[in-house]
Amino acid sequence: MLHIKSVTCIKQERCLFADLNFSLNSGQIMQLAGPNGAGKTSLLRIVAGFSVPDEGAIFYNQQAITKHYEEYATDLLFIGHKTGVNVQLSALENVRHWLHINGYTNEPDLYPILAKLGLVGLEDVPVRMLSAGQQRRVALVRLWLSDAKLWVLDEPFTALDKNGVAFLQQRFSEHLKSGGAILLTTHQDLTTQFENLQTVTLEYRY
Repeated sequence: MLHIKSVTCIKQERCLFADLNFSLNSGQIMQLAGPNGAGKTSLLRIVAGFSVPDEGAIFYNQQAITKHYEEYATDLLFIGHKTGVNVQLSALENVRHWLHINGYTNEPDLYPILAKLGLVGLEDVPVRMLSAGQQRRVALVRLWLSDAKLWVLDEPFTALDKNGVAFLQQRFSEHLKSGGAILLTTHQDLTTQFENLQTVTLEYRY
């Protein structure tokens, strides 16, 4: 599904990683590991097409994403370390806005999803008044709504409690069983035993 070919990234005259190669297949989850500053977020942004590698290329279904980015973007769900929600809007307004800008014309029943994430009763509260964990859950609602096959997630467990982490990993399993793929970074251990878990470790380069 996804192939990272000979990718090099240089930031502020420091090489974060060079000639990086790996592939991610349908039904597979891959964890990027390594210390802070090793380039994990930079790599995710390159994979998502938000920045360009200094060398190498990203291929999705054997096509370079730079040449077919619109098609690639429709099959990609990216959730960064920051929640990416509008704190002036409520949880419900944020979800509806996301559905609208992503071209979903039929709104599903959102309340069961909000209930699963512990947001019922808070759905009309401005996000700025929610805790960090609750704000993270608002962003993660997208994982129950998106049709994207490839999930690229930067620290998705941030600010979640133990139950929240377990519930999110359950959703990961469902996505993988349906033929999706996940590339993520996390400082927390994955507590679910994923059959197709792979790890790529980036080292800090001085």
